[in-house]
Amino acid sequence: MTPADLKNPRELTFKAIALGLFLAFVFGSANAYLGMRAGQTVAATIPAAVIAVALFRLPAFRGTILEQNIVRTAASVGEALVAGAIFTIPAFLLAEMDGRRLWGNLRDHYWEATMILLVGGLIGVFFIIALRRPLCVDAGLPWPESVASAEIVKAGAEAGDAPRTIFGAMGFGALMQLLKSDKGLQIFREYTEGWLPFPPSVIRHSTGTAVTHGGGVPWSTPSLSPALTGIGYIIGFEASSITFAGGILAWWVFIPLLLFFDPDLARRLGGGENGAPDVLAGTVWRNIVRPIAVGAMLIAAVQTMWSIRDSLITSFRGALAATSLKAEEAMERIELDIPLKWVILATAGLLIPITAIYYFFTQNLLAAMVTAVIMAVAGFLLCACGGYLVGLVGSSNQPLSGLTLSALLLSAIVILAIGVKGGPGVAAVLGVAAVVACACSVSGSLIQDLKAGHLLGGTPWKMEVVEILSVILLSFFLMGPIIALHEANLATGGIGGRALPAPQAGLMAQLAKGIVGGEMAWGLIGIGAALGVAFILCGARAPMLIAVGMYLPLDTTSAIFLGGLIKYVADKLTAARPEHERRHIEEKGTLLASGLVSGEAIVGILLAVTYLAGVPSFTHMLVGKDTFDFYPAWGGWLSLIGFASLAYVLIVIPLRRRRL
Repeated sequence: MTPADLKNPRELTFKAIALGLFLAFVFGSANAYLGMRAGQTVAATIPAAVIAVALFRLPAFRGTILEQNIVRTAASVGEALVAGAIFTIPAFLLAEMDGRRLWGNLRDHYWEATMILLVGGLIGVFFIIALRRPLCVDAGLPWPESVASAEIVKAGAEAGDAPRTIFGAMGFGALMQLLKSDKGLQIFREYTEGWLPFPPSVIRHSTGTAVTHGGGVPWSTPSLSPALTGIGYIIGFEASSITFAGGILAWWVFIPLLLFFDPDLARRLGGGENGAPDVLAGTVWRNIVRPIAVGAMLIAAVQTMWSIRDSLITSFRGALAATSLKAEEAMERIELDIPLKWVILATAGLLIPITAIYYFFTQNLLAAMVTAVIMAVAGFLLCACGGYLVGLVGSSNQPLSGLTLSALLLSAIVILAIGVKGGPGVAAVLGVAAVVACACSVSGSLIQDLKAGHLLGGTPWKMEVVEILSVILLSFFLMGPIIALHEANLATGGIGGRALPAPQAGLMAQLAKGIVGGEMAWGLIGIGAALGVAFILCGARAPMLIAVGMYLPLDTTSAIFLGGLIKYVADKLTAARPEHERRHIEEKGTLLASGLVSGEAIVGILLAVTYLAGVPSFTHMLVGKDTFDFYPAWGGWLSLIGFASLAYVLIVIPLRRRRL
């Protein structure tokens, strides 16, 4: 490259923008179905990076690393925006007041839904632009998925062992996903769970009544997930162990305590005296422990913002000072954002359509204005909190439903205080939740891309511009596949029915109706807030990570912890080696972990596509049944081979002295 090329490399080109937008439409459509069908989406950042690397090796697509970076940034918006959409927009269709649904169908409400996606996505972009430097540069976070995608791009451009290392690990991760997914060729059981009962205990209470208490402890093996193990390896032992501590609190402390205290729970839930313990543990976790975790998240969010206050203030002052041409020229290219004054003006301007949307729902100008302000304040706080979490555990593990629920709770308090009730109250609460969900999801995706771009030497303002363009175009597109999926499945109930249960949207609709109707368990939120305060007062290292660990399934947190434990073992084995050798081993381990994350993510999307195409699973296509005959008895035991293979890849291979 010439000096001019190094100063202004090809980056924001038509080729990169067009390819990124095309991938965004593809990822958005695929994840719309996957999210409403299974309640989860597949993060697109890493698959988009891999596709960009592959395409840019073709003669017609040859370009720079920074063009690949633009492709990934634009493409990841598809999954991010659709996640915010499917978690909340269908809730308008599912929520009922006085026997009537808020929306009779989606087609007649295309423009309302599109405006929610548009303003939510854009305000998420603008919020995170203001937070880029505090989070990406100053916070010192591990950024596991950003590191993974950056390493993929770097490896694709190198000629040494790095490409072979990372793409070999991707192939291994892809194979593992194929062999443990129920949509693939399943021979490994992903996780095994069970119940360890307590011996019966007779307790005589102060009233003289003797009550026989039972209960027990739900247990689960770690998920056989190359992606989660790789994330745990990248974030390290400390962060992964804190997350797992939250899982221990939820599953081995709170749930056993609650079941022990309430021996009649099974009977009241209609399961008889001997209801299935795993069902009881699941309902206690979803309906009691998770709201407590949300309360703790709210306190941890405030504490997170307070902990980065100095960096925020410095960043804002510096951005406001850099208004002159000389100041901008003095800044390095990799530190140039869209000017903060423009960001503030754009954010203020977006409050006008947001207020109009809320007025449309409530027909109350005061309620609409107050709700818009609440959305702005809560949205900024939760976007900052969500971005911080993405830096810790990656966007794939960002607790979007928990962040959305936090916004829903805050807005509901204000809506009830103003006096808006019934259908308009429910609509206003869901409106705030929908905008914040889109904002948090898009901001989490963008901050992850900005960090990857920072590692690659990308120009922030160019990435921010393509993200804005992608949000605008996708907002007008995404309701199309969502409406089509709903109308194509009306025979089974459409969205909310058997084929498209949309669990997150159903939860939001139920909670919004319960809050406005006075049925919300506010006590649990208060207990969680008190727990969050207790974490902070006792000096817990990362209260937010503990709360997230409580919110996630035990198989997920334990799989992340397993990756951190493997990293701990690898570090101990290399402690006595020279520093340059330790650094080389650590770099190779990070490459391998990044490949594992990428391989599972890509095959996860491919299996979702084959499922959409009518192939229930490769097992069914091969033998005509959902599982092999040996799977029920041997699937769990065979998964030990998978765990051993993951440990071998992350411990033994980096320690080899010869070339791979």
